[in-house]
Amino acid sequence: MDSGYYAAFAGLVARTQAVDTAASNLANAQTTGYRAEREYFRSVLLDPLGGDSQLGGTVNNFGVLGGDRLDLAQGLLTSTGNALDLAIQGQGFFAVQTPTGLRYTRDGSFHRAANGQLVSASGEAVLSASGQPIAIPPGEVSVGVDGALSVNGAVAGAIAVFAFPTGTELTPEGKNRYRAPASATASLSAGFAIQQGALESANQDVIQGSLDLLMMQRQAETMQRALTIFHTDFNKTAAEDIPRV
Repeated sequence: MDSGYYAAFAGLVARTQAVDTAASNLANAQTTGYRAEREYFRSVLLDPLGGDSQLGGTVNNFGVLGGDRLDLAQGLLTSTGNALDLAIQGQGFFAVQTPTGLRYTRDGSFHRAANGQLVSASGEAVLSASGQPIAIPPGEVSVGVDGALSVNGAVAGAIAVFAFPTGTELTPEGKNRYRAPASATASLSAGFAIQQGALESANQDVIQGSLDLLMMQRQAETMQRALTIFHTDFNKTAAEDIPRV
């Protein structure tokens, strides 16, 4: 069987998955703190489907989609005037305690809960460097670029920004929450500055996201047409050539 069929099929699978990723990025282009996902490819030559699959040799070592990785590029900071809206300029994530465990986010849409704790828009406790909730007494709040939090001029605590070793792959949960792998250890970020009264937009531009989605759809359609052509050729071979053998 013509190996071009497998190449077209691999391309169709990859582009179909890429369409889903591009659609998700575009849908969340207005989500505060959203990190876009970008597809990456791996070569079957380097990892032949586990090393013992006959299919690996059959497809002539074509590249296949390896998955998606978070794009950690900086998003645009937009001023809101809300003292408890915080944006991270640089590397790192806020830590929040969710019902399902510790999660990380770039969404700094915070407020003071009825119990005095600093919480996210969903009511999740924002954590300090020691992993504890942060209490905010009543009064005028000021947050420094290093996360130091003061109320009426008196120090009330500090908001931590955490980072992970290079290569750590965070798992998205929902729109802008991320789960760290069990093997990863978060440390305090050294390359950040907090901007008070601002929020970070998604790092996915609406226009570029629309173009990406359109391109992925066109490429998927091209691979589909290629498969149709190969399928037609196979049928022709089966109907005309094989009976002559």
